[in-house]
Amino acid sequence: MVRALAGGYPDAHCELDFTNPLELTVAVILSAQCTDKRVNEVTPALFARYRSAADYAGADRTELEEMIRPTGFFRNKAASLMGLGASLLEKHGGEVPRRLEDLVALPGVGRKTANVVLGNAFDVPGITVDTHFGRLVRRWGWTGETDPVKVEHAVAELVPRKEWTLLSHRVIFHGRRVCHARKPACGACFLARDCPSFGTGPTDPAEAAKLVRGAEAEHLLGLAATVNGGAAR
Repeated sequence: MVRALAGGYPDAHCELDFTNPLELTVAVILSAQCTDKRVNEVTPALFARYRSAADYAGADRTELEEMIRPTGFFRNKAASLMGLGASLLEKHGGEVPRRLEDLVALPGVGRKTANVVLGNAFDVPGITVDTHFGRLVRRWGWTGETDPVKVEHAVAELVPRKEWTLLSHRVIFHGRRVCHARKPACGACFLARDCPSFGTGPTDPAEAAKLVRGAEAEHLLGLAATVNGGAAR
């Protein structure tokens, strides 16, 4: 399945827009309970206004809250961003640290955020267990754990470390495009033959095809037809 995911999503990547570690950290904090698309609509103006840890630490709270309001929970997120800036200045010379233990000690940064930053800003392999990742690896029988940290450790034992970051992106891509929470596109999935949860969603290829999303839809449908012989198994 790992090899199949690589074939299905050769261009999988972090879908948050950023140009440096601080921007990525901020974007991931904003992405909590919010879509990446919405975050990407907010961050251009935000990143133009706040360029450094010092800018966030000294931000006018009302102004910051208003800028990030569309991402939801904007008061808590503003507090996290201001705390993040202050902590980076106080403990890390204004720079985002490269170690997991330092990252998770920052305001607003949990283990998921830390792994996203490590993998995508510093090329340090990390497994990002978001809701998509956890749902899919349980459907596939890779683990029965529900706690994100336990899920991370379980998958880490199955997959070589060098593949952790890209695997995370590919699983998340699949969760957003094919293996949806409520109605997965089972009959149009290129992993159908290996999936123990096949049948959770529609198995008819034509019906399932309507559920496949994203710019890669044509590629994914073609791959599924090839793998599955043009029909659901």
